[in-house]
Amino acid sequence: MNFHLTEEQLAVQEAARDFAQSELLPGVIERDTEARFPKEQIQKMGALGFMGMMVDPAYGGGGMDTLSYVIAMEELSKIDASASVMVSVNNSLVCYGLEAYGNEDQKQKYLTPLAQGKKDGELYLGAFLLSEPEAGSDATHQHTSAIDKGDHFILNGVKNWITNGSSASVYLVMAQTDASKGPKGINAFIVEKNTPGITVGPKENKMGIRGSDTHAVSFTDVVVSKQNQIGADGFGFNFAMKTLNGGRIGIAAQALGIASGAYELALAYSKQRQSFGKPIHEHQAIQFKLAEMATRIQTARFLCYHAAWEKDNGMDYTLSAAMAKLHASDTAMWVTTEAVQVHGGYGFVKEFHVERLMRDAKITQIYEGTSEIQKMVIGRSITK
Repeated sequence: MNFHLTEEQLAVQEAARDFAQSELLPGVIERDTEARFPKEQIQKMGALGFMGMMVDPAYGGGGMDTLSYVIAMEELSKIDASASVMVSVNNSLVCYGLEAYGNEDQKQKYLTPLAQGKKDGELYLGAFLLSEPEAGSDATHQHTSAIDKGDHFILNGVKNWITNGSSASVYLVMAQTDASKGPKGINAFIVEKNTPGITVGPKENKMGIRGSDTHAVSFTDVVVSKQNQIGADGFGFNFAMKTLNGGRIGIAAQALGIASGAYELALAYSKQRQSFGKPIHEHQAIQFKLAEMATRIQTARFLCYHAAWEKDNGMDYTLSAAMAKLHASDTAMWVTTEAVQVHGGYGFVKEFHVERLMRDAKITQIYEGTSEIQKMVIGRSITK
């Protein structure tokens, strides 16, 4: 196995790192404090190709491999996880779902502008609508309904915790078409946000990733053409699960970036801060913390790379994606907490960034499948 990145992957890493330092770092504390959506930064990432990295160039994408995407996600997430989660959702869930399972007309109409992050010069993002107030981890019990009316469906229901809920132009919506069939009665739809009957709730006041655009979205007698159905009747649940497998690689990479960003800050601080007459990194207590941080991060990175490699090679990556997300998210939570500890009192104030990274880390153990769900996926995979 070759552990060396290609020239293209190194170029992606450098481009993402440079963008994070020059465009995401300035104002990141203020955006977090104000819970401000980073529209300007997202538009610039779209112009640089970060919003459709893995999409076929025929549809306006970068045609890159999953590993390049993971590398970019790590670098962006070191600085601003609020911005990187929008990259993850647009790439891993929305663009992937449409490219893998949409028909040609749907790809031409929706995938092309989504991959470029713009349409007619305006921001153009997607959102993935699966979670509901009473259907989070148990996604089989969808209450949002889609009633077949011949040439169209009528959607009613509420989705919550939706990233890009307000800023997206296109929603991928899972809805129950036949409750008697359970998960086999769930369909997937492409719904334009400006469709009459859609209401976007207030922005959630979150602990972390505060700049990201998280809302509840409600549907009241929303008309959706049958041309906007993805796949056959009853395909919606499988569509969601298959798409989330790739999404977990993106969130694992985000968690990896949060962890490595906090570690880099802690390492740099330990070389500057003096106590008892010498830099604190010369104290064994701090050395041990840094050593364990570095080791946990490297293992998380290898798990992320392995999951990406399996996906790129057409293998079943369900298990590797779950392992990567479970370990990387736990690593992010542990490393950021320890990074605050290394900083001492300075780590508790916003100016030194690590407290924000600690708050951002927590969500990686929750969204796109909680750590408990990842353990269920892993357990079922290794015991079947």
